[in-house]
Amino acid sequence: MSKSQKTRGAIFRVALIGICAALLEAVKIALEPIPNVEGITLLCALFGYCFGPTGVLASVVFVAIEPLRWGIHTWVILYLIYWPSVSIIFMIFRKLRIKNIFIVTGAAILLTVWFGIFSSLIDTFFFRFFSQYWNITKKTFWSIFIASYLNGVSFYVTQIICNAVLFPLLFRPLSILMLRLRAKFLPEKPKKDLTNKKNVV
Repeated sequence: MSKSQKTRGAIFRVALIGICAALLEAVKIALEPIPNVEGITLLCALFGYCFGPTGVLASVVFVAIEPLRWGIHTWVILYLIYWPSVSIIFMIFRKLRIKNIFIVTGAAILLTVWFGIFSSLIDTFFFRFFSQYWNITKKTFWSIFIASYLNGVSFYVTQIICNAVLFPLLFRPLSILMLRLRAKFLPEKPKKDLTNKKNVV
């Protein structure tokens, strides 16, 4: 790659992180009036799948923006771990050349299920840590966890249905579009051709 191509690629990556993070925030704000109907899982998956580490960084920037709007609470830990993880998992999918829409959708659904479980675990842990009940037993811990999960289960079900619909419909066409943009602005480094090299004895 020439120096100008590398410079253009670096500029595009920086701009892309900002655009992707802004798009995540815009979609989240746009869908906030509809309880737990969300497009963040789809976008984080697409950014990781199509843009690799740049897409992962965009999800991190998105997470950094959220506390500026909502303040700091236990959900910050959930977001900081969960959303970059979604991007990383789908980045690995592309490296493994996984394109099957059923596998992609299944992974999205499992991740959405894990979102609800992980959220309830974090809330239960902090209830235990900051409450007056320092001698809470394991049995009580899991009872609180189940109560916390059931309290939000209607929201989690909505998220699961949302991603079960969005991924089959939108993942493939949007990934094709984004991969074309990547090919145009972020050309791959040419692989070294070793076939013409003579063997040295």
